[in-house]
Amino acid sequence: MNTKYDFLPGGEDKIVYVRPVKPEDLPEELRRQTAGIERLYAVHDSSGERLALVRDRKLAFVLARQNDLAPVSVH
Repeated sequence: MNTKYDFLPGGEDKIVYVRPVKPEDLPEELRRQTAGIERLYAVHDSSGERLALVRDRKLAFVLARQNDLAPVSVH
């Protein structure tokens, strides 16, 4: 869960999407790291690739903005 990501290599679109994720929907290796957590938030680029996975929505937006990205919420 502490993996660093190279956000937008090549100057792609700066919009990223934040959406809630249930731990049970994650791959097994990530599920083991989420014991006791009911919901996480994923940050995705415009192609749908997950760039980050964080514990709360506010942190997802802060992370995106710190990387000069424009986060929008997806339901």
